[in-house]
Amino acid sequence: MPYEGEFAAYLPLQRIADSDQVKALLKRAKRALSESEGGKLPRPQVLPVADSPLPDLVLAIDGSNAEVNVANGYPGARVGYITVASVLLNLKLVDALDEYRPVDPVKFRTTEEAATRPAALPGSNVVTREHISARDSFRAELYDLIHNAVVDDDDHARLIETYEELLRYKPREKQQRCPYSYDGCEIRLSVPAGLTECPCSKRRAIFSTDALRIHEGFRDDSSNGQALGETMQVWEQLLLVHLLRCLEIRGMLEQAQKIAFFIDGPLAVFGHPAWLSAAISTELKRLNAEARKLTGRDLTIIGIEKSGTFVDHFSDIDIVHGRDEPLFEDRSFFMPNDDYIKQRIIYSASEKRYGADTYFGRKFFYKTKNGSRIVANIPFLDDEQDSLLSSELSLYPQIPVICGLLDKLVSSRFENAVTPIVSAHAHAAIPLHLGEKVLKQLAAALMKDGK
Repeated sequence: MPYEGEFAAYLPLQRIADSDQVKALLKRAKRALSESEGGKLPRPQVLPVADSPLPDLVLAIDGSNAEVNVANGYPGARVGYITVASVLLNLKLVDALDEYRPVDPVKFRTTEEAATRPAALPGSNVVTREHISARDSFRAELYDLIHNAVVDDDDHARLIETYEELLRYKPREKQQRCPYSYDGCEIRLSVPAGLTECPCSKRRAIFSTDALRIHEGFRDDSSNGQALGETMQVWEQLLLVHLLRCLEIRGMLEQAQKIAFFIDGPLAVFGHPAWLSAAISTELKRLNAEARKLTGRDLTIIGIEKSGTFVDHFSDIDIVHGRDEPLFEDRSFFMPNDDYIKQRIIYSASEKRYGADTYFGRKFFYKTKNGSRIVANIPFLDDEQDSLLSSELSLYPQIPVICGLLDKLVSSRFENAVTPIVSAHAHAAIPLHLGEKVLKQLAAALMKDGK
């Protein structure tokens, strides 16, 4: 293992890449066929212009996390810090300002409203209250974080209500280990809502958030970046569902057609809490069915991937050797199906569809009207959409609207990025406007627009 801050130089790394062992390994490895070898290239199609108007508001959600060393007398003591930011962008104001270029930066900032929520969680060697381990301290603080998070001051709807509604969808037949298995408890259980007790003789506390199983990856003696990352992604996805449910409770779900929800990253839940993905999908389908009854339109929800395998693949296939022009025209899109993903992007011979256990949506490639490449995700909003077998555009009527938004919002500052996500990330990285409440802003903007 290297010392802290010590990195290998270029030449030693190059020697490894050129070694006989690496070359022999690559000869045994599967290789994707090039076009000249019979490999298939996608056939992008130019999108029709959206029939429906673009949403008036964009709500973007993004999070960040970090771990810091703390001094409590124990070596290796750490605390995790998470922020999740939401930025509300008024596109009507943006359009109005666009008519008077160059836009005054001060006036442009009035088109955005931001809310940032910070949280601190125990890491290794940080034991709180009367708990007997850092792991139990983490579990208790995670429950408090979700339980005490109030998105709006007016109706006091707590994030825990949405989480425990999703918990109802978790399959009960597959029980999990007791959170105290590290201390010898052999009970297996289905974690219920609320604050309960382990049925063993010690009757120790069980939190509803234990069902997320994030604590199973907690490390008592080293970094807990994985646990923090899983907590952050759960918080981001819960916030999306929670805001939609709050609109429904307020009788404002009909107004959701005026909002586009942007999430940083794929529409998926990875790691220990992956079961939450199917629960979110079920709830989004229910909410979308209600929205369709009221408006005749699907909800507009988009995940944006800034990096990763799919982003790399899009770049690789667009610039094909031997071609004078890029493969993708401006305003063209391609939605990879399951076979394409397994043959060309992430090799797999499995009969289970790609992302079956983690994704509540699917990916598509879009080249905007200014030539930017975007890898976006759209959710499965009904059972017919919930498949990777077909790439038929008619199954996803919101795609032209989504791509119209991407044309409008693509960032000129960062590759593979859209402006609302850039803003949300800036607020997540630097805690600003700590007292503001996003749902209050959203409701006020919708009611103002309805006058």
